Amino acid sequence: MRKFNSLFAILVIIGLVTFTSCKKKTESTEDPQTENPDGTVTPPDINANTEVRGFDLLDKICGIWNGPITSSTSLGNFSEAPMDFRPISGSQISVMNELDPDNSVFMSFFIAYTGNRYEVVFRNGGTFAGMIRTSYMKLDSLSETASQSYYRFVDFIKGDRRTITEVTFKGDSLRIKAYTNKTNTLPSAVVHMDYRAKKQYSEAHIASKNMFGFPKKEMVKNLANAFDGFEESVFYATYQDPYPRSEQPYLGTANLSYTVAQNVTLSPSAKVTLMVSTEPLISATGPITANFKTRSRYIILSQPTSSHALDQFHPGTYYYYALVDNNSNGIIDSGDLVSTANTSFTIGDKETISKSTQINFQVP
Repeated sequence: MRKFNSLFAILVIIGLVTFTSCKKKTESTEDPQTENPDGTVTPPDINANTEVRGFDLLDKICGIWNGPITSSTSLGNFSEAPMDFRPISGSQISVMNELDPDNSVFMSFFIAYTGNRYEVVFRNGGTFAGMIRTSYMKLDSLSETASQSYYRFVDFIKGDRRTITEVTFKGDSLRIKAYTNKTNTLPSAVVHMDYRAKKQYSEAHIASKNMFGFPKKEMVKNLANAFDGFEESVFYATYQDPYPRSEQPYLGTANLSYTVAQNVTLSPSAKVTLMVSTEPLISATGPITANFKTRSRYIILSQPTSSHALDQFHPGTYYYYALVDNNSNGIIDSGDLVSTANTSFTIGDKETISKSTQINFQVP
């Protein structure tokens, strides 16, 4: 019996030593962050095996989406809004949309280190009535199942009291629902915008996806200390922005303009839509309605403005049209004034191009 007890004790000791050694070995596979003397944080290395919360969202949101927007802002509701999400690096994807020269939005999802973890974060920036605004949101919660994926982003400092963006995927559907407390005038965030879209086109982003090997587990920004000293992660000045528009990668600028042919009369109150697609929209016999799913971007101009610089433009080849959409249905049909040429252009990274088209035809 004494020999058995001695043997048992030896085995227990060996087991504890082995367990302790294994535990230490497991912990050492994840390098901790480095806290520097100045209070900043240096993230641990990131590689293909690193856990990145929300990583699957990056691939899910690729493509051209379209659907209605319900808005509580002064801009009102929209029957449709094309959004062309494309990779702009190995671990970042973005979309840029303008309604008119004073109202625009640049949305981007990218991998950041937020302190103690890597995760996908949401940057929502643009202009509202000409005023610049940029907000950053961290991933507050997520749920990923076989039938649905849900991601909730909130303000880095004030959390869901300030801003919330919910992103939900279900089949070929995308819903982006945003909440705000209206610049801290309300005790809690209320619905600001609700976008319900269907995936229209899945080829426009393929070139950049292949070029970058997207999505990769790479850090775009270290945001661990980016909002220290601020009351919220919402900014109204470019100099405060930790990741300003000027630093966004793999984007260009398209200076688009239009003229009017002598045989066409434009009402002084007519609003002209400058529309860009990834496939031609007009043939010798009329509009190619099947290709309207490839519309990538548009802006509406009031006369006498006849040009606009569209920045944050995804590199690629496009077809450009000017349209007076008299019944505001977003397509070319009877009574509309349109440029009939499939005016094409190709834009590269950090490239600025200029292209003009002529409104020359009224659809019978």
